Amino acid sequence: MKKYIAECLGTFVLVFFACGTAAVAGCTAEANAAYLITALAFGLVIVAMAYSIGNVSGCHINPAVSIAMLCSGKMSVNDFIGYVAAQFVGGILGAACLAAVTGKQFGLGTNGLYDGSVVKSLIIEVILTFVFVLSILGVTSKEKYSKVAGLVIGFSLTLVHLLGIFFTGTSVNPARSFGPALFMGGDALKCVWVFIVAPLIGGVLASYCYRFLDPEK
Repeated sequence: MKKYIAECLGTFVLVFFACGTAAVAGCTAEANAAYLITALAFGLVIVAMAYSIGNVSGCHINPAVSIAMLCSGKMSVNDFIGYVAAQFVGGILGAACLAAVTGKQFGLGTNGLYDGSVVKSLIIEVILTFVFVLSILGVTSKEKYSKVAGLVIGFSLTLVHLLGIFFTGTSVNPARSFGPALFMGGDALKCVWVFIVAPLIGGVLASYCYRFLDPEK
């Protein structure tokens, strides 16, 4: 149960602080200081959580990461279900607190379709998630990388945000997208399925790709 609580807490922090930064900084697709600050906020939250709850749950705080671990044989189906449920609860709670503090006028860091296209948005999110999860699988594959794993994962998330914010606002995380969309409603909620499906596909593809590339298998 502690690991599920840790996943819920970690996802709460991700949504409240990182999506909150995007909201209050006024992050848009325009390259400016808010764009960079938002990308850094997502990465820094992951670093902070990796070194605080990583030893409890592994700090997935993302269903796309959990499904990759499931496909890699690193977690059971029961744990996968528990992790994903906890992550969505954390995302909802984080968005609820953010909405209570800032209101909805800042957008709560929701995602949106690129160019109004479902297909383009799906492709973009699959690629972004694939790269992010692949980096996680690589850096967590050996014990000797454990001291730097949090930093690598945090910088990887920053990297995908630096490109992805322009297109979709960057999801790569169904729980992170669902919480804010639930409270914003409207178009954000109508298209949130894209930001649930695409990251899961990206996570699965990354898992099988890494399994193929792994020199020890």
